Amino acid sequence: MSIPATDLATIETLLATADGARAGVQALRELFPRLPVTRCDASDVDTETAFRDWPHLSLFLVDGADHCWKLTTDPERATGVVVAAARGLG
Repeated sequence: MSIPATDLATIETLLATADGARAGVQALRELFPRLPVTRCDASDVDTETAFRDWPHLSLFLVDGADHCWKLTTDPERATGVVVAAARGLG
């Protein structure tokens, strides 16, 4: 089941104003307790295309519909998110 568009809009708004990736992830986990949320460093996903970018972090969407999870830019396929901190920011 994909992330509803209204939830995705809330996620984007929250991350756009978050004070770093750690704070953003914590807020997402509190607001969406059933949503798979992962935090990583930007270097872990530097060859991937982010769904949204901000100066302090990037949002990646996870497609977990199949056996193996993969990153996607298609919000219709998104079942989780990855928040990547910009270099040197947590």
